[in-house]
Amino acid sequence: MTDEALARLRDAVRRTAELTRGRAASGLTHNDADDTAGTLATDSALGFDPLPFLTALHTAGARVVVIGQVAGILHGSTELTGDLDLLWDGSAEQAQAVAAALAAVGGTLVEDDGTSTAPTPDSVRRRKCDFATATASGDLCTPELPWGDQDVAAYLDRAESAAGAGVTVHYLRREDLIAMRRAVGRPKDLRRAEELEQLA
Repeated sequence: MTDEALARLRDAVRRTAELTRGRAASGLTHNDADDTAGTLATDSALGFDPLPFLTALHTAGARVVVIGQVAGILHGSTELTGDLDLLWDGSAEQAQAVAAALAAVGGTLVEDDGTSTAPTPDSVRRRKCDFATATASGDLCTPELPWGDQDVAAYLDRAESAAGAGVTVHYLRREDLIAMRRAVGRPKDLRRAEELEQLA
């Protein structure tokens, strides 16, 4: 049986497709997202489905933890999103698996100037990378990224998991996701943190 958290994610993918059906492309990506509306209002939401890449990560043996609103959805948030943000340890061993998973779904790294490059174990080992696949784009982050006073390495170690239909997805605990939301402090983060607190 599919884990309940994964069922929520699949339902969110379905609702996103319904909501964006027929929407004309605007040229905006997840990096252009409004601090209130979020990435649902950008082209990154068109055809958004994080599960193919998450499945590829699982198959490649990469232990990557979902953060951001996809993690919120896994916890029961009803607010939709159009990007997939991920946290991993940045190690050389895991870099092999992350690069292999990106390559398996035809994914690329997106540079600051908008150009795309093929993923390699060396190129993914930055404190933060933008990535894009056919069905999801977002940020690939490590604990080396400045996180203020947040111990994100500990967040990685105590992440929750959902398993079903050939994939295991790791995602932040609710308390850690709320802490991350409040630390960022954008209108959408505070709104989503409040929702998660109510769900708890």
